[in-house]
Amino acid sequence: MKLHRRSFLRAAGVAMALPMFDAFAPRRTLAAEAAAVPRRMVFINTPLGVHPEYFFPRQSGRDYDLSPYLEILKDLRDEFTVVSGLSHPDVGPSHDSNQSFLTGAPHPERRAGFRNSISIDQFAAEHIYGQTRFPTLPLSCEGGTLSWTTSGAPVPADSWPSSVFAQLFLEGRPDVVEAQARRLADGQSVLDAVRDQARKLQRDLGAGDREKLDEYFTSVRELEQRLAQAEAWSKRPKPKVDAKPPVNVQNSADVIGKTRVWFDLIHLALQTDSSRLVTLQLLGTSSVPPIPGVSQGHHDLSHHGQDPTKIAQLKILETEKMKVLGNFLSQLRNSKEDGQSLLDRTMVFFSSNLADASKHSVKNMPVLLAGGGFRHGQHLAFDPDKNPPLCNLFVSMLQRMGIEADRFASSTGTLTGLEPAS
Repeated sequence: MKLHRRSFLRAAGVAMALPMFDAFAPRRTLAAEAAAVPRRMVFINTPLGVHPEYFFPRQSGRDYDLSPYLEILKDLRDEFTVVSGLSHPDVGPSHDSNQSFLTGAPHPERRAGFRNSISIDQFAAEHIYGQTRFPTLPLSCEGGTLSWTTSGAPVPADSWPSSVFAQLFLEGRPDVVEAQARRLADGQSVLDAVRDQARKLQRDLGAGDREKLDEYFTSVRELEQRLAQAEAWSKRPKPKVDAKPPVNVQNSADVIGKTRVWFDLIHLALQTDSSRLVTLQLLGTSSVPPIPGVSQGHHDLSHHGQDPTKIAQLKILETEKMKVLGNFLSQLRNSKEDGQSLLDRTMVFFSSNLADASKHSVKNMPVLLAGGGFRHGQHLAFDPDKNPPLCNLFVSMLQRMGIEADRFASSTGTLTGLEPAS
């Protein structure tokens, strides 16, 4: 029988910290392992899909022939696993599937009445909060977000690399730092006042309302802990990096330029352990990108309707995108941390909410998982009509982070065939 500390406290009807029982040992072991070996996750969504015929290998297993897009990553073959057949159950064919990309929440395509759930990065952040200056880095090339709170509210994403660089590495003026300290102190004092008022209500409430209030107290305590951690981080100097602040790409159609700048900045953030959880929404635009040989907008090319001329241009565009991804993975592989490569400690999940943008299909999403200490070099092929949910892969990733999670969203377990490296 598994015991989770918070549910045990609620079941016992008390509000006090308990000693560490033997039943809690598995979680303690995982937490200790995670602290000893920092592990990270980067989630990348290319929202207009990837042409399936150029992405997926024709054979499964370890001896598969590289597809045209994977040929670009041939030097990294043993550093990634490509997975076919995965999808989110009950997510319909629509661009709105972007909202469920990291949550698995059902039926975003219905819009009216849709309520999202927590994204995997925010779920992980709740378990490792305080270990880095920034719990998560939600980033975007176009303003949309991949991150969602427990209540299903969007977590705003940063769209300007120069601003994120300043937050990560540049010290503010003394008056700005002091103002930040005051805001943190004010936040704590407000929490104290609200908490005291809420406690006075407790004696007049029924059992059901007391349970709700207990959940509220738990939220308040968690927020207090986050404020305290934020205050502690605000007193520490930011890491120094031998890099110039990035120049924001002003061309709204420059999918490659924008991606390259973000990847360079993510590399710096991971190198300095400023955050261990990053999400990046790539660019999906109707404008024509500045790529030689491409004369139509990315959106129009992805919705090609089997037009060979459009597919030929789409291949040029997506080839450049795969090259930038390969450069990013190589950067991580070439960076060392305690004798290991940064890629060995970083899971990079590259996929799209659309499996085939030309059909608005969400079945058989293009999935590439690199790094993170898994036994890679394989193509895991599942039947798209009888497939495990994509969230099974998310559970495997969470467990690799050292987080004790048996379920996430629509998952039924871990992903069969994906094993940690020995």
